[in-house]
Amino acid sequence: QVQLVESGGRLVQPGASLRLSCAASGGTTSDNTMGWFRQAPGKEREFIAAIAALTWGGGDTYYADSVKGRFTISRDNAKNTVDLQMNSLAPEDTAVYYCAARPLGSSGSYYQVFGYAYWGQGTQVTVSS
Repeated sequence: QVQLVESGGRLVQPGASLRLSCAASGGTTSDNTMGWFRQAPGKEREFIAAIAALTWGGGDTYYADSVKGRFTISRDNAKNTVDLQMNSLAPEDTAVYYCAARPLGSSGSYYQVFGYAYWGQGTQVTVSS
């Protein structure tokens, strides 16, 4: 059973940068595809970024078009964490951000919610002046 805890969310101004972190226990981030999703009020949870398990995709990264070039996902194997560096934040980035783990052999694709078996509790990011 993988347990995930996100941290780093807070209120920032437009144009600011923010770094979210996801700490894993009960399993290693390198053995799972790790993803970041977000959910704004009244909207469905949406894919943001993913980093493939080292044993499957060699750590390949994937991004939603809405964040490509602004967000970067990375993994620290020693700390068993996955971070999301967010730059040039805009009000439309306001949401609860979730970290998730997708075990090897899961159905679906990295950008689909249902393939992720483990989820954190979420961290609120608010972008407002």
